[in-house]
Amino acid sequence: MKAEQEIRFSDEPGDSWAEIILPLAVPTTYTYQVPVSMTEKARPGCRAEVVFGGHKKYAGIIKRVTQTKPSYPTKSILNILDEDPILYPQQLKLWNWMSEYYMCSEGEVMSAALPTHFKLSSETILIYNEEAGEDFSHLNNEEFIVAEALLIKKELKLSEVQQLLDANHVYPLIKKLIDKRICFVWEAMQERYAPKKENYIVLDARFADEDNLSELLNNWTRAPKQMELLLAYLHLQRTTGEVTQSELLKKSGASAAQLKGLTEKNILRIEKREVDRIKSMAVNMDIDFTFSDAQQACSDEIGTRFLDKSVCLLQGVTGSGKTQVYVKLIEKYFSSGSQVLYLLPEIALTAQIIRRLQKHFGGHIAIYHSRFNNNERIELWNKVRSGEIKMVLGARSALFLPFTNLGLIIVDEEHDASYKQQDPAPRYNARDAAVYYAGLFGAKVLLGSATPSLESYYNALHGKYALVELNERFGGIQLPSIEIVDTRLVAQKGKVMISPQLKEAIQKALDHDRQVILFQNRRGYHPYLICGVCGFIPQCIHCDVSLTLHKFSNKLHCHYCGSTYPKLITCPACGSNSWLEKNFGTEKIEEQLETDFPGHKIARMDMDSIRGKTAHDHLIQQFEMHRLDILVGTQMVVKGLDFDKVSLVGVLDADGLLSFADFRANERAFQLMEQVSGRAGRKNEQGRVVIQASNVKHPVLQWVQQHDYRSFYTAEIQNRQQFFYPPFSRIVLLTLKHKIEATVGAAAEKLAASLKQDLKDYIVGPAAPVIGRIRNQYLMEILIKLPKEPGMSMTYKKVIRNHMNLLHEDKRFRSVTVVADVDHN
Repeated sequence: MKAEQEIRFSDEPGDSWAEIILPLAVPTTYTYQVPVSMTEKARPGCRAEVVFGGHKKYAGIIKRVTQTKPSYPTKSILNILDEDPILYPQQLKLWNWMSEYYMCSEGEVMSAALPTHFKLSSETILIYNEEAGEDFSHLNNEEFIVAEALLIKKELKLSEVQQLLDANHVYPLIKKLIDKRICFVWEAMQERYAPKKENYIVLDARFADEDNLSELLNNWTRAPKQMELLLAYLHLQRTTGEVTQSELLKKSGASAAQLKGLTEKNILRIEKREVDRIKSMAVNMDIDFTFSDAQQACSDEIGTRFLDKSVCLLQGVTGSGKTQVYVKLIEKYFSSGSQVLYLLPEIALTAQIIRRLQKHFGGHIAIYHSRFNNNERIELWNKVRSGEIKMVLGARSALFLPFTNLGLIIVDEEHDASYKQQDPAPRYNARDAAVYYAGLFGAKVLLGSATPSLESYYNALHGKYALVELNERFGGIQLPSIEIVDTRLVAQKGKVMISPQLKEAIQKALDHDRQVILFQNRRGYHPYLICGVCGFIPQCIHCDVSLTLHKFSNKLHCHYCGSTYPKLITCPACGSNSWLEKNFGTEKIEEQLETDFPGHKIARMDMDSIRGKTAHDHLIQQFEMHRLDILVGTQMVVKGLDFDKVSLVGVLDADGLLSFADFRANERAFQLMEQVSGRAGRKNEQGRVVIQASNVKHPVLQWVQQHDYRSFYTAEIQNRQQFFYPPFSRIVLLTLKHKIEATVGAAAEKLAASLKQDLKDYIVGPAAPVIGRIRNQYLMEILIKLPKEPGMSMTYKKVIRNHMNLLHEDKRFRSVTVVADVDHN
């Protein structure tokens, strides 16, 4: 190891330098000298092994190579880790744009973009110092044990030192050994990805001749079990082609020893081959549907609009057959040899669309999402990079895949807030990033939604995007009728959960052998408890938020930090045991439905009930096959679901959707209610929707009742313009965090005052958010509304960055975290 270290650092310096992106939240890239021996290998997009911050080693990405010598001394690259680049110039340009636009580092983009196993870990290794000799009498007991082991083995991994001493915290001891010159430390890079290999059974070449094989079988005299195994192999080989060892032993019932006997006789051979971790379907294409006249006209118009516009917004009402339009468009681009990316808001919630696209495209389409393990992600990454995979269906992270010939990006349900990454950085919107990314290839982007975001619709009306509309449901089915129930008129104590009108509608649907979906955007049993005597409300000790009672666990849960607490019996403030249960969550609704509709099968779909890789898909399939009658859930029931027999949808608490303190509250409420309403009556009959609300005069409810997106847009866009909100401005939300409330408050006041020197008219705040403390960190927010002046976006962001840096130059505020969220939603 020592020799390897000396060879690497003494390599002859070259006359070129590489700019390296490190997978760290550092503000810039770093330049390293390229040794002569690596000049040809050092190409943009390849991983390079470098030392950064002392002895720590990292696998960075080469951004560019230059012959211009820096004006400061540089370290040398230790190794080039890839024969070919793992990504291409378009991906590097996307990373650079993301870091500038979303005010983060390229290292943070790299961490989000690359599969974990591409980001090699470095392992600490202790190397014995030959000059230390063998006299360890001056060492204490623990030091002596490690030094003796080093003398014998010459090098030890950190994990081996921990095992020797039966302790995890060994760093102080290692530092003492280094100080006493017993050893030195080396950081070794460790490749974590390994191709999956499987044993295949092959008949020896001699027996490819039928005569030789017949002679072998006819003259077999001993080892009948081996004979049975050989016959089983021959049968499998003729029926399936290739035979794996595991499959052969399982189907034949034979043992590994019997197989070994056949290999020792040179009758069978075992070959170790690389295999795919992701099992692919048969490669076929089956477009087995015919467009309606409206769909055909829509498809033709999209093709025409793509002649002069790169981005097209397809506004199609729920149930209009937008997915079939997507399928035909994908087929067109695939047939021309282009790659296609189909983005969905949340891959785990869209099992139906996955099955539908696999039905049409079979093994041509690949799925990419966070449920895959790291090795599976690397294999799919490499297949996209090589061009082997032409179609990818994925959530927002699929945008980072190394496409080479991208022709089309479809952003389905483009309005969905899940396209916006929240934490950690980069806090990007995949919809907007897709538009930029497609531009690097000259590709087209199709945005689809029944309820487009105001920004996208505004861009379409003002000519930035093309606009195509599909305003009728497939098969001529009418949009569902919507009834609004005034819960103030319901004679029921407390919050109305299921009104008599909704209960009657549910019973009627069940009597006609139809299914029901109920939507409540609160999980848990009761969103909060309150003491009936003193008014005490149990709160999380780490966050300024009330706790939610969950019946399944019989515990109080914090939905912000994940902490759980025992259910309180007596009030800690007054000693009373009289608790009032306020409001209701999906657990409570499920319990009430079981009481009201005995004998019917009821299921719940929320973050608490959907656990595991396939739980959501299993529940959806149960509902599709009509093994469930009523499905109650949170936003999960809104997204991407298409059920033939759902005739009724109930929105249990519209007031809760309309009462958020956010400039997008009306937009989100309209989208959620219109989308969940669209689940009703998609086949053969008009559906029915019942919305429960107390503020029945709210204009959003009237627009939802009329399915009138255009009127909603007209009113909402006027409010946005009046108060200078997007799409008329660009929002940057600065969130300051610190464990001491006074410190974060003072830091926010100083930063706001500083920003107002340059951006006086655009600053709002500072102010504490609705939830002022999360995970023991106090929060303060500064809202910046930047004008959309051509060419000024990056200038404004540089000004903001400079003021953030100035804040951290003050010793009092160096430990204050400042998070910038561009296009906050």
